[in-house]
Amino acid sequence: MKIQHQSTSVWTIIKSAIVCIGLFLNQNLSAFNHPGGMHPKAQIDFVKHQIKLKNAPYYTAFNDLIKATDSAFIKEHHAIADFSVPGYYVKPAEHRRNSLGFQTDAFNAYACALAWQLTGEKRYANRALYFMNAWGSINKKYSESDGPLVTSYSGTAMIIAAELMRDYKGWKKDDKQLFAQWIINVYQKASNEIRYRKNNWADWGRLGSTLSAYYLDDEKEMAENIRLVKSDLFDKIADDGHMPEETRRGANGIWYTYFSLAPITATSWVIYNTTGENIFAMQKDKRSIKAALDYLLYYNQHPKEWKWFENPAQGVPGTSFPVSAFWPANLIEAMTGIYNDPEYLKYVAPHRPLNYTKHHFAWTFPTLMPLSLHGYQNR
Repeated sequence: MKIQHQSTSVWTIIKSAIVCIGLFLNQNLSAFNHPGGMHPKAQIDFVKHQIKLKNAPYYTAFNDLIKATDSAFIKEHHAIADFSVPGYYVKPAEHRRNSLGFQTDAFNAYACALAWQLTGEKRYANRALYFMNAWGSINKKYSESDGPLVTSYSGTAMIIAAELMRDYKGWKKDDKQLFAQWIINVYQKASNEIRYRKNNWADWGRLGSTLSAYYLDDEKEMAENIRLVKSDLFDKIADDGHMPEETRRGANGIWYTYFSLAPITATSWVIYNTTGENIFAMQKDKRSIKAALDYLLYYNQHPKEWKWFENPAQGVPGTSFPVSAFWPANLIEAMTGIYNDPEYLKYVAPHRPLNYTKHHFAWTFPTLMPLSLHGYQNR
């Protein structure tokens, strides 16, 4: 075991060195287009144009984003060397308390990085870097039973922020290198640790690993994540659209169905922006992402018909589990751009602009940053 550990450590050092060369010595070696991943350049350009024209709902959503950055300028970072998160169902209060600092910092980094991309104002870029550099230089590991999961689903915002900030000239070379090493040594490690599981843990691990691979231009890791998503997608979704690993979660079965579909769809979006492969359209018999989304939306609106548990937790405006944020509306809003389903639009339109600013980060700004599989020219 000692020899294996030493070998892994050597490979991590080598991988970090390779990444640094790619990031800092020759940007033309990039395997993927940057910015990209969750927010491709075409999407960013489209939104900037809508903001310039003050078109709804984008302009209102943009103003919400700018308001959300206000707190970032008055809050200090919460970076710690050991991100220790006990199991939620063992020590819920400690779990929430320990998770909150990272989640707050990750959201602030993401919001500020996106504000910089949309406005060009350096103050947003520099504030995003404040949070990113803190975690990149201070945090060395995660620990306890929920450490890898919370690292994965909260840290997505940090990696998306890094992708948005990747070409910012004010990001010092040494700080950028430290952050890339943090991704490899901590964040990607956590994501890869859980991506082979069968439930929502795997889904968040795959999203985290896919975002990391995109930022690091790691084609090998990207290919493995694509393989994993395709390998068990139709095992996760039943013929009627329910997700067996999530519906069995008692009172929170609807929530966990959402909590699985959010990262599955986000990973599918990143894959589409990477390879052009449309996992959203994949189908086996009656099983598909669309079938699972339809199942989620119907039973979230009709919880009394949910056969898996009596009186399940329901996502509504002002819901309190796990945070005060309106799920699954953020997911359904994002998917309106993929499926153009009038039922999806009917569900989300009264609540626009939709944001999801706490806990986990897949569809954080779905109204502001719309999805499209057919370009943005005709939206």
